[in-house]
Order: sequence, then structure tokens, then C-alpha cells
Amino acid sequence: MIKRIVDLLLATFLLIILSWLLLIVYILVVCFLGTPGLFHQQRPGLHEKIFTVYKFRTMNDKRDEAGDLLPDHIRLTKFGQFLRKASLDELPQLFNVLKGDMSFIGPRPLLIEYLPLYNAHQKHRHKVRPGITGWAQVNGRNAISWDEKFRLDVWYVDHQSFWLDMKIFWLTAKKVFKREGISQAGQATIERFYGDKKEL
Repeated sequence: MIKRIVDLLLATFLLIILSWLLLIVYILVVCFLGTPGLFHQQRPGLHEKIFTVYKFRTMNDKRDEAGDLLPDHIRLTKFGQFLRKASLDELPQLFNVLKGDMSFIGPRPLLIEYLPLYNAHQKHRHKVRPGITGWAQVNGRNAISWDEKFRLDVWYVDHQSFWLDMKIFWLTAKKVFKREGISQAGQATIERFYGDKKEL
């Protein structure tokens, strides 16, 4: 309950003082990448409840001759890379925090299609609200393996505390400043998750 109150107050405060920045980024996204300026996608949250996550779009809509979208690494523009490196694409998730879909700190919300691929241990990540940043993000972000990411997510669920959240806030600021772990080697962001290889 205390964490939710802090999330609510902080999200409201940041949306007020950063409203000018959200407006500027939105206008730039529309100018450089077109409309819509926001990317939205359904993701599983607390107890696997589905919600819509919001981000500024970082890719264009270029398609091949068959009308299919080109691969992510082709559609990801330099402007989009800048937004990701500066974490500006994540700003609209303040509205998700305000709505109660997300928290500032928690496991990152992943794709719905991954849900049936989780093993029993990995499913524990959904016992808390997903976060804008989390323990896995400050310990490698997208540069670490899926196994390590899930291990860190579940560790956070089992050890969450006010002081751990404060530590993650501080480490997140350092990560954003240094622009570390934005993507996995050879990927636009990170390779897809295909399930627990140990169980296949």
C-alpha cells in the first residue's frame, strides 16, 4: 500500500513537471517517425492481468514488397536509438504507473506470448506489479541472457524492500547516464524468448 501511494504521488509530480518534455518528444516523434507518436501493446502485469503499456515509438513503418514490416534493426532509426539510449521512450509509462498497471520498480512487462513458455520459477515475476525499471535492468538490462534476467526478477520479488527500491532508483540513474545495456549483441534490443531450454 505504501509503495502504491509513493508511485501515485511521484507519477503525478513527474507528469506535471515533465509535461513540456513529453510534449516536445511527442512532436519530434511525429515529425521524424510519423503517426501515431505513441506505441502501445498489451502486456501481462500483476497476477498476469493484461494491460496496455505505452511508450514513444522508436521505429518507422517501412515494409517490404509483400507489405510485411521490415526487421526491427532496419526500422529502428537513429532518432529512435537516441530515445532508447536516453530512456525517453519510457516516459509515457508514467501514465501506466498513475493508472496502477505498473510501478516505478519491478520486473519489466514482457510479451503476452511468453506466458505459456515460463516455468514455475519464472512465473513468480508476476507476483508484483511490473516496473519501469527493475533489478534486472540495473544488472545488465538487455545485455544479459533470459535465464539471468528471470533469476534477477524473481530475486527482486523475494527480497523487495524500500531500501532495495531506492538502490535500484540510484543505479537506474547511473545506467541511463552511462547508456549501458541498451541492446543485446547482434540484436536491435534483445533476442526473443523461446522458453526454458532446460525443460525442452
